[in-house]
Parts: sequence; C-alpha cells; structure tokens
Amino acid sequence: MVSRFLAHDLLWGMTPRQLPVDAPAWAVKSIGAGQPVVVRRAESAAGQVAVGVRGRLREQRYGMSMAIAAVTRRVSPEALCHVDIHRDLPALEALAQLRPALDACAWVWGVSGSAGFELASGFAALHEASDLDLILRTPQPLARDQARELVALLDAAPCVVDMQLQTPFGAVALREWAGSSPRVLLKKATGACLVVDPWNPQEQAA
Repeated sequence: MVSRFLAHDLLWGMTPRQLPVDAPAWAVKSIGAGQPVVVRRAESAAGQVAVGVRGRLREQRYGMSMAIAAVTRRVSPEALCHVDIHRDLPALEALAQLRPALDACAWVWGVSGSAGFELASGFAALHEASDLDLILRTPQPLARDQARELVALLDAAPCVVDMQLQTPFGAVALREWAGSSPRVLLKKATGACLVVDPWNPQEQAA
C-alpha cells in the first residue's frame, strides 16, 4: 500500500457508503459509477487523505477525506504521459504535439485535470473547449528563462495549456513564474502564500 500520496494522484476504492451524509447526489452518482477521486493539496487527519470528487460539470467538485486503508489503486500524473485514447479533441492533440519536447526535457512531467482523469479512468471528461493541464516535477529550481521557454512551447499547442511546477514545498503556476512579478503564489497543504522563491518557502512575502 502506498503510504504517501501527492496532489493530482487519482485513487480508486471510494464507495458511496464512505461519502458524508450531506454529499451531493451527483457525487454519490459519480462514485457509484466507479470513478476515482483526485488527491487535493490539503491537510488531513492521520490515516486519511484529502480528495475531491469530480462531476460532469466544471462547477461540480466536492472535497472530502478518504481513508488510506480504502485505497485499492493509485495512478500518478506521470503515469499518463503516454496513454492514448482515440478522441478527436484539441486537448489530446496538444498532448500528442507536446509529448516529444516534454519527454526530452530534464524534468519529470505528467497529465492532470480533465485529460488526466479521462486517460486514467476511461470516463469522458474532455470536450472541445477543454484546456490541457500538465504538471512538472521540479525538485530543483527552474530558471525563469527556462520557464519562459516552456511557456512559448505550450503556447504553440492547439488549445490552452496550463502547467503547474511541483516544488518540494508546494505548487506554482508556470506562467506566473515565467512572468515579471518578483512574487508568485505558492500553493501548499496549509494554504497559499506569496513567495519570492518557491523552492525556499522561508523566503515569504511580508
């Protein structure tokens, strides 16, 4: 059993019976259909992991906790880089276009969001206007010039592509790190804060 989960991991094992009594009907339906839940970047009690349930609509997101002992399967974003599904959609076309360049970079990358959900589960989550959400594991600092080069690469794709840099201390949007502002928003399990260096959380804005 995996004892440590990362944000954007997809987990199976949740049942409708495990949902809180006040869970919305759409969440009960999603879990009843066998859909996975996605790990959230949030604190949770011992033996629990913070997760979210996805519905068919963008606004249908339900946050809760799941018992780690109930997890039967885990799929990480980086396990989805080379999974193919045959649907003619801009997000999937963008993924195929970007894959060679991302494979050639020095970092581990992965697919999250609607594309990751569909690639992992087989449940349709993408549509014509869907963005492509990616993550980049950056245990070491990524230079801002490199970030700008990555943004230029993503902007050549056939749909909007968003990428999160996953630092050891939280996540920051690639586009924000590639920008001119000296401070960027670092998302951590305890909340979000402005920092000058996402790889050094002690260097926080006042």
